[in-house]
Amino acid sequence: MKTLKEIQQTSQARNLELIAKQVVEGFITGMHKSPFHGFSVEFAEHKIYNKGESTKHIDWKLFARTDKLFTKKYEEETNLRCRIIIDISSSMLFPYKKNTINKLQFSVYSAAILIYILQKQRDAYGLSLISDKIDLHTHAKTSSNHKKLIYSTLNNLLDISEKNKKSDIAKQLHYIADNTHKRSLIILFSDMFNSGNINDYFSALQHLKYKKHEIIIFHVIDEKYETKFDFNNKPYKFIDLETGIEVKLNPNDVRDYFNKNITGYFNKIKQKALQYKIDFIEADINKNFDQILIPYLLKRKKLY
Repeated sequence: MKTLKEIQQTSQARNLELIAKQVVEGFITGMHKSPFHGFSVEFAEHKIYNKGESTKHIDWKLFARTDKLFTKKYEEETNLRCRIIIDISSSMLFPYKKNTINKLQFSVYSAAILIYILQKQRDAYGLSLISDKIDLHTHAKTSSNHKKLIYSTLNNLLDISEKNKKSDIAKQLHYIADNTHKRSLIILFSDMFNSGNINDYFSALQHLKYKKHEIIIFHVIDEKYETKFDFNNKPYKFIDLETGIEVKLNPNDVRDYFNKNITGYFNKIKQKALQYKIDFIEADINKNFDQILIPYLLKRKKLY
């Protein structure tokens, strides 16, 4: 399976739907036998067409042979509603360098891949973009026009470079909890850096579960730099992308302290997610997309 870095080096890197198709089909082909029943929507049987029903699934070839109207019945006809949420605050632009994959771009490609699957399974999906406010919140639909709108929106996110866009993710999750159809599948892409208190996150997660939503959190992170703090032994100037605050230091002087605190912070969130039965997946931007696909497919299999 291609990594995001390999994808970005191709001429088709901005065709999100095509890239999503290639990644998904490559993933399925790479498995000897798919353990995910119902991954594709497959024809199951015919049923008699009833007057007033949609003519979309009428089998016209069978009509030509029998002079009777039958519709194709498909497996995995569900009422799954999915809401994909992407944190677009400025911290998601890390690493902030040209020709370097950042967390937001990884999230965009991951979302495009999941939307391809949702569309293939005829599941309704909506998109929410959040920072210190709700930047976008669409309805959950399945139409082709909706798909075009979502892919176009995602494509525009690939070019975002705006600094000083702060995050208040917990507050926005409260809004989404109240403005998303109950019992939806909520998929959040975020680095989990929040301007508020960690307890704000816990409150928001609890609110989502209270509304009967199933949740997958993809904790998008550059593991090498943001968890291991694996910088060279020389002075650096670190700049907070959300606040502009600058700090000059040698990574070797603070690495142990940094690792202890960042690990403790993320572990608290993971423990609370476990308590609320929320899937918390660490998604390293330098790895393949199977770390996105496998947890999603397992979750869907469990739900349906």
